[in-house]
Amino acid sequence: MTEQVIRFDDGAAYEQMMGVWSRLAGEVFLDWLAPPLGLRWIDIGCGNGAFTELLAERCAPTEIQGVDPSEGQLAFARTRPALRLASFQQGDAQALPFADNRFDAAVMALVLVFVPDPAAAIREMARVTSPGGVVASYIWDMLGGGFPLDPILIEMREMGLAPPRPPRLESSRIEAMRDLWTGAGLESVETREITVRRTFADFEEFWAIKMTAPSLGPTVAQMPGERVEALKDRVRAGLPADAEGRITYEARAHAIKGRVPS
Repeated sequence: MTEQVIRFDDGAAYEQMMGVWSRLAGEVFLDWLAPPLGLRWIDIGCGNGAFTELLAERCAPTEIQGVDPSEGQLAFARTRPALRLASFQQGDAQALPFADNRFDAAVMALVLVFVPDPAAAIREMARVTSPGGVVASYIWDMLGGGFPLDPILIEMREMGLAPPRPPRLESSRIEAMRDLWTGAGLESVETREITVRRTFADFEEFWAIKMTAPSLGPTVAQMPGERVEALKDRVRAGLPADAEGRITYEARAHAIKGRVPS
């Protein structure tokens, strides 16, 4: 069977589907990092700039560099007013196009499970960060039921369907993340869980937004109509609406931070 690849190319669709979730978790993540103002940042796997925008709004950076493999996502990031002074370029997390000790802080938001060689990516983050600087990340708890798409993905698997999955799910485990950070020589490594909630106006809004996900939409589009309705019924039953029809549920991420030895 040919391996299915999850591609993120539509920045506007990503904003509705995952950008909101990213900001919710990113707010808690930055509260936890509590970085000083005026740092030089690199945001690796910056995508459409959802988390990069938080850095600009909250951290008064002297510089932000965003790197992502998708030009479509980067094009959306460049339209964000808060990121006028940020720079974006296509690049590979495993081979960053920057010199050693270039930044004060390196972050990776919701990316780790998509990197073919996570250990190489963390070594690169450490390499481009100056001594004493922070290297940090957060990623959904992909194996523990914390992924925002899990209400649909779990039901799809119960129905015998196999939508594509990120290639390195195991790197979302707290223990695996800690091993990656210590393996890259980082010190003062700390981890935590981040739990956030999101509300949708009704089930139809929830469903429409989730179908923009490249790991869901193409698979569901190929299903017979009666199977789609059966799937929707199963998902709806697991996400009870409130009296106004709103759908609210939680997602959970794992976060980690460490410092480059001085």
